Amino acid sequence: MIVVEKFLHRLPVNRAAYTVARFGDLTWARLLDYVSTRGDAPTLAFDDVLLTGLARDGGLYVPAEWPRLASDDLQAMAGLGYAELAARIMAPFTGAAFGEAELVEIAADAYAGFDHPEVAPLKPLGDDAWLLELFHGPTLAFKDYALQVVGRMFDRVLARRGERVTVVGATSGDTGSAAIESLRDRAAVDVFILHPEGRVSDVQRRQMTTVTSANVHNIAIRGTFDDCQDLVKAMFNDTAFRDRFRLSAMNSINWARIMAQIVYYVHAALLLGAPKQAVRFAVPTGNFGNVFAGYAAREMGLPIAGLVVGSNRNDILTRFFATGRMEMEAVAPTFSPSMDIQVSSNFERLLFELQDRDGATVAEMLAAFRATGRFDVEPERWRRACELFSGARFDDDETKATIRDVYEATGELLDPHSAVGVAAARALRGGANEPMVSLATAHPAKFPDAVEAATRVRPALPDRLADLMQREERYDVLDDDVGAIEGHIAAALGEQGAAA
Repeated sequence: MIVVEKFLHRLPVNRAAYTVARFGDLTWARLLDYVSTRGDAPTLAFDDVLLTGLARDGGLYVPAEWPRLASDDLQAMAGLGYAELAARIMAPFTGAAFGEAELVEIAADAYAGFDHPEVAPLKPLGDDAWLLELFHGPTLAFKDYALQVVGRMFDRVLARRGERVTVVGATSGDTGSAAIESLRDRAAVDVFILHPEGRVSDVQRRQMTTVTSANVHNIAIRGTFDDCQDLVKAMFNDTAFRDRFRLSAMNSINWARIMAQIVYYVHAALLLGAPKQAVRFAVPTGNFGNVFAGYAAREMGLPIAGLVVGSNRNDILTRFFATGRMEMEAVAPTFSPSMDIQVSSNFERLLFELQDRDGATVAEMLAAFRATGRFDVEPERWRRACELFSGARFDDDETKATIRDVYEATGELLDPHSAVGVAAARALRGGANEPMVSLATAHPAKFPDAVEAATRVRPALPDRLADLMQREERYDVLDDDVGAIEGHIAAALGEQGAAA
């Protein structure tokens, strides 16, 4: 069973917050509380965290303590279908917000429309190297695996409460379309997605801007993804605006996103022999959310021997794992635009762990980062991070070379982001004996120009998106100014979108 007795006495919360529950063959103590990484926001239950997104103190919510899976728990999950596995993995995190039958129903509905029977198929790349395909959802990117679940959770919680929220989000390319697809036409949600003008691929942009649902609003910002992300955080930190329009988030600042992404790490590891066999993962990432889900899976007890971070030219994460210093540089446009990021929001969650969950210290370090563009982690804490994490950087030419090499060797087409992950896996595997799984985070047809330049093969979109480039677009272009964005949202919603 999930082990809780050994740490309950250390928690700064009441034992009454836990209830023992059964789910299939598993037993656990349900953890109901979440805390902010900056230590100065209310402790919340899962359903409140779901709707709140960013904590009131500007931090990110994390579980007050990690639920643990014992080996027999993992063995009991082997052979489950993806939807049932998802329900079991998420259950310890959702507390009383969702019952057993409801979680199974949500997960089954979320993944019913995915275009591969295994949902997240694992393919061999040779020499105990594997590719986990995470692009079989409606918008052809890994974000679908979480957001199709989160959208359904929003619907149920809002219906129970009789409430309405306004989702605001920033996207470097894939989150926006996945959030829109999960929320379009939902009765109690309005959604505003900010993307950096000219810095996403044509396919990525059109997957957002051709959605005509009345509750969907797209805004192109004259700036970078980091600017978009800062605007979203500024709106959340404007308490009056946040409360008036009941702001919520579906970016990876929302814990529910990370929770649902833990599932595919467990899924892949079980296929490769866990818990008896440890596994390594290589993850292309800019915002650190996807790889942090791997960290969370390891904290739950999944035997993960290493997490490799793949970066493009915007290599702030790779530089941190090489030096212990987080230092911002200018954002450079690349073939892998979803990783064109220099402020990795989800790194805050790892920083919280490295600082032994001292929220006040985390807040001080991030304030310094905003003021100076850098902070340093103490050597002992940095070395502790490097016991699990490593990183490698690849420019556009190296990315194209990896796309070409994999295609010639296996016939598999990789998008540029997935290629960065595979390149990192190859570079940093060393003499490790464990299977190495590279996460394929997007369909190659989302980046056809880059793939064609590398292989002379132009990947085609699925039939359901074949006319995407001919559909009419609808979006607004605004300056990087929070007042202008807030005014735009207020004008679009009026009193209808305001909190009662």
